Amino acid sequence: MGKGYNAAIAGNPYIVGSFACIGGGLFGLDISSMSGVLSNDAYKNTFGNPGSNAQGAIVASMPAGSLVGALAVTALADKLGRKRTIILSGWIWVIGSILQCAAVNRGMLVAGRVISGISVGLASATVPIYQSEITPPAIRGRLVSMQQWSITWGILIQYFVEFGCSYIDGVASFRIPWGLQMIPAIILSLGMLLFPESPRWLIDHNRNEEALQILADLHGKGDKTNDLVQLEYAEIQQQVQFERTEGAKSYLDLLKPGVFRRVGLGTSLQMWSQLSGMNIMMYYIIYVFQGAGLTGRRGNLIADSVQYVLNVLLTIPAIIYIDRWGRRPMLVIGTLLMGFWLFLVGGLQGRFGHWDSIDNNPTWVITGHDAATKAIIVCSYLFVCSFAVTMGPVSWTYPAEIFPMRVRAKAVSVSTATNWLFNFALAWAVPPGLSTIAYKTYFIFGTFNFAACIHIFFCFPETAGRTLEEVEEIFAQGHIFTAWKVDRNVGKKTVHDVLKDGKIDTGSEHEEHYNEKA
Repeated sequence: MGKGYNAAIAGNPYIVGSFACIGGGLFGLDISSMSGVLSNDAYKNTFGNPGSNAQGAIVASMPAGSLVGALAVTALADKLGRKRTIILSGWIWVIGSILQCAAVNRGMLVAGRVISGISVGLASATVPIYQSEITPPAIRGRLVSMQQWSITWGILIQYFVEFGCSYIDGVASFRIPWGLQMIPAIILSLGMLLFPESPRWLIDHNRNEEALQILADLHGKGDKTNDLVQLEYAEIQQQVQFERTEGAKSYLDLLKPGVFRRVGLGTSLQMWSQLSGMNIMMYYIIYVFQGAGLTGRRGNLIADSVQYVLNVLLTIPAIIYIDRWGRRPMLVIGTLLMGFWLFLVGGLQGRFGHWDSIDNNPTWVITGHDAATKAIIVCSYLFVCSFAVTMGPVSWTYPAEIFPMRVRAKAVSVSTATNWLFNFALAWAVPPGLSTIAYKTYFIFGTFNFAACIHIFFCFPETAGRTLEEVEEIFAQGHIFTAWKVDRNVGKKTVHDVLKDGKIDTGSEHEEHYNEKA
């Protein structure tokens, strides 16, 4: 019987850790599949010229499905495994895309978006777990943060596809892009067949020999006797065995002391990432720029595309330096900047705008103030840049690395479900919000960012550079409301510490070799 994966591919941590990110790209495709058609006349006519509330409901149907998918991970990721769950998510996306592409009314469109949402929920919760369990700690943050980068690429690629197709007359202008978004999902499902299962999941299911072979292929060039492989294998075994004695795998585990705190951190971070206001700038950027006084469909689409390009480019520094900068500084600085830019946008809108009507919808719009229009566009760009280089990548990395093995799948899925719950609420609420309280919407989201900054400063300890097992030491320190007191070196172990805890004797020469590699 074969290994069920390609050993050569498994030997490259960057390929192993990044390919599954296509699952994140599906979310990005969905964002652009909506934002790119909001000014498309063929789309409006086909689906009955939806008003602000109806359009919000159509957009929100995808995160509603994602909420269901994220919660389903609690069962699927533990029973089927991380790899098979990711493969399943790809095929579910294909089904949803077919329904959207063929949709002739709102009901069919919403059904397709809900099914696609289930796929995104599964992938968004499972991919970070898979990455965190299969990559070395020194680059784990970098690879998990690529989940966010893949989202930005999905947004960008789909937006340009829709931009190009917008010059086609008739329903093909939106059906072609909605059909093409099946291709990445097919690549994901077929490509994952070449990748290994998580060794931590295998050990947790008593498939130790398979786990050892995968660790050997991942980190020892196929050599099971390699010092690094043996030490990592022993450490994972010790941690899994310890966690098995803590109790049964159930939702009750999430309420236990030590775990409940981490569930609160994971869910609140995903909540803050949505309340940051990024939804406005991604789903409804056309409405934002219309309100700023940017007229003309072509000009609006070009301005939107610049924003999406910046989103992709500014995520790159975060991927490269996330393990060096640390999670806390990125989150604290990012939330401060995002709050500042949103308050500027709201202030400019309030000072220079007035009520008007666009497409028969009440809109707070700026007219005759070119400088204010440009300033709002620049502030929105700076807001997106601030999110891309801070909150965006960390919001996926942090929840994936703070939970014990016995509850990791359930806890990450609950955290991700929180993301989709707030995504659903905001996707529906923002269009009516912009048409009723207008510029005050930006002040609300700006305030959320400042509140997030305070919460993160006091409660979120640093986790960069630790193995998943060493993270336990961080939370054992306490400091529930004084997280800044947890030193960045807390939890880090040398091979001497691992060998002492596990009572394994490999000799000083091997110890020195391990420390050099680690």
